[in-house]
Amino acid sequence: MSTDSAIQMQDFMIPSDTPDIELHIRNKRPAGKSDFGEARTVLLMHGATYGSGSLFDTAIGGYSFMDYLARAGFDVYAVDARGYGESTRPPQMNLPASQSEPLGRTESGIRDFTAAVNFVLRTSGIARLNLIGMSWGGSVSGAFTARNGHKVRKLGLVAPQWVSDQPIPLDAGGVLGAYRVVRAADARERWIGAAPVSKRDSLIPAGGFEAWLDNTVASEPDDTLRANQSIRAVNGPVQDIREFWAASKPFYDPGQIEVPVLLVHGEWDIDVPISLAQDYFVNLTGAPYKRWLELGEATHMLMLEKNRQQAYDALASFMSEAGPMDATVAL
Repeated sequence: MSTDSAIQMQDFMIPSDTPDIELHIRNKRPAGKSDFGEARTVLLMHGATYGSGSLFDTAIGGYSFMDYLARAGFDVYAVDARGYGESTRPPQMNLPASQSEPLGRTESGIRDFTAAVNFVLRTSGIARLNLIGMSWGGSVSGAFTARNGHKVRKLGLVAPQWVSDQPIPLDAGGVLGAYRVVRAADARERWIGAAPVSKRDSLIPAGGFEAWLDNTVASEPDDTLRANQSIRAVNGPVQDIREFWAASKPFYDPGQIEVPVLLVHGEWDIDVPISLAQDYFVNLTGAPYKRWLELGEATHMLMLEKNRQQAYDALASFMSEAGPMDATVAL
């Protein structure tokens, strides 16, 4: 069903590389159009806690990021890794968390993302596409690009993970089981708490948190958790923080990314402080060119905040402009 008359929406369930695990992919595009080419095809990857629908397809002020891209002429796809959003939950998520090791490690996320990339390339009949990843999704899409640059046209990163010698907020400490229960209804205080006190009430547009909360918990299959406005989130990304990012061991080498990169970062981001983002940016030594957008008055969740339009515009402009490997068009 379309979001509006100008947008065509379709949901897919595609196989992963694991039996009985399917991956959810949502597609939005301008209604009535089917030929987009590489410059106007983009795949989105979510972060470590909430799925792609929560981050990229929550309508605030009448439209989501996916809606924005579709209205701007893009064929936009968003994938949920296993355990997130509308994708299959691994069977261990139906057991007490203590009975299994952390699920959804970054390597698993890359495998799921690879399946999504191949699906989009195959169904679109193109050789390369644009990617946008947020936070942990930046690790997934960044590592994928470092390994599979021939399939990627351009890479957009929103607050990507990087090594840190300071505590990383996503890791609350303690023994990690397969997953954790996150009460999404309590997220607002931590979210706005990153901003100065005088700016907190205006950070999220009116009705935006409520829209995000409803959209986020709707995909939780457990009735009791959903009624409590809670979701389950796999702990693999947290385990990888401990083994890689907090241990000064990069999960992958950004220098192996050999496509143009746009990095978007929020002024008030406490999950990925500016020093980490800057260090990551410096390590993008293989990119033919790279850009930085520092978004004022924005946190780690900038894609859902009052200044989100600036990030949307920058990402859309970057993706659609001609790149170094695009065919030259005669004038």
